[in-house]
Amino acid sequence: MTRLPDWRTRLEVCMAEMAAKPFRPGTVDCACAAATAVFAMTGTDIRATFKGNYRTLKGGFKQLKKAGYADLADLVGQHFDEVPVAFGRVGDIAVLRSEGQPALGIVQGDRIYIRSMAGLATVSLLTAERMFRV
Repeated sequence: MTRLPDWRTRLEVCMAEMAAKPFRPGTVDCACAAATAVFAMTGTDIRATFKGNYRTLKGGFKQLKKAGYADLADLVGQHFDEVPVAFGRVGDIAVLRSEGQPALGIVQGDRIYIRSMAGLATVSLLTAERMFRV
């Protein structure tokens, strides 16, 4: 997957739009935010399989299992190469815990943008458990 020439601007717009929307599993959650960011940066849509197919986080995890993925990291790993957390760069996907749940975030420098129930927040890059290069 190749990033578009204007990927940084597209990512900033994507994150601003995501911040303005209320949390809603299946359309505005951490996995959808990460997939939407990938689409903004690359033009490749990896959302289609799951977007809108669940209405609760529990339902989302059931959909993952049904599709043959062990967890969110397994899903992301099917599309992107894993790199050491310390090598995460802007636009990469981080796997971490948010509010006690597995979550996906988008790297922005030494911070990770995470779409949680409370809104768009940032956490330290060092909170990531795994990192995938977009």
